[in-house]
Amino acid sequence: MQQIIFFFLRNKNFLLFALLFVVSFMLTVNSHSYHKSKMVTSANFFSGGIYAMKSSVTDYFDLKEQNSILTEENERLRNLITNMTSAPLDSVQVDSNYNFTAAMVINNNYSRSKNNLTINKGRNDSLAVDMGVVSSQGVVGIVNSISEKYATVQSLLNTNSQVVAKFKKSNHFGTLKWDAVAPNRVQLTEIPRIAPVAIGDTIVTDGKSTIFPPGIHIGTIQDFERNPNEDYYTINVQLFTDMTSVKHIYVISHRDAQEIKNLQDTIENAQ
Repeated sequence: MQQIIFFFLRNKNFLLFALLFVVSFMLTVNSHSYHKSKMVTSANFFSGGIYAMKSSVTDYFDLKEQNSILTEENERLRNLITNMTSAPLDSVQVDSNYNFTAAMVINNNYSRSKNNLTINKGRNDSLAVDMGVVSSQGVVGIVNSISEKYATVQSLLNTNSQVVAKFKKSNHFGTLKWDAVAPNRVQLTEIPRIAPVAIGDTIVTDGKSTIFPPGIHIGTIQDFERNPNEDYYTINVQLFTDMTSVKHIYVISHRDAQEIKNLQDTIENAQ
């Protein structure tokens, strides 16, 4: 103990300098958006490399489950292609404004209140912030930070996440949030009492933004309730995607996203 005290006394000037340097550095980063952006990008680059090495080891032990998921996805795609080619051309509607980029999850958090995933694609692959992320089963989250080769995704299991969702059988829509209780269940809010609600109803993306196309699966209604004094339901949604083991994902980009955003910003600024 005495040696430790002597060490601090001998090096007090250096330690004080180091402390002041760290404090000033953090204040500079937090007070300037440019520096903060560069700091986040650098952190993504280094952490992404570490997660990639870790993922290369753990992927081997997860091959059986992931191959099963990919086989099911291939089956659904084959059925979709068969149905499309057997239908009249004028009855097939495909939105060509969306592009899908395949990627892999190299780090995944799901035990916190604000969870994120790290994926092995980034700016070099034309990814950008606010792009939607889905798995073969359904919605996963939204890109919230990128570096050259990696990106982080704000998971559905994040108390800051808000996704516009609707009933597959109707146009009643609300906001999807998470109460930080269970990793396989989220909450659909702002659904009016006049909406027909039933356990087992499928919830999908609304498509009113450029983040997700309409009709991407999210989950099914597990249970619901409505306070007699309120006009809205409280709905628990069982997710289709297993957020604790998601591996293969797709990042969705809308070709006209920036043009639409610029137009909407112009209108908002004019008001």
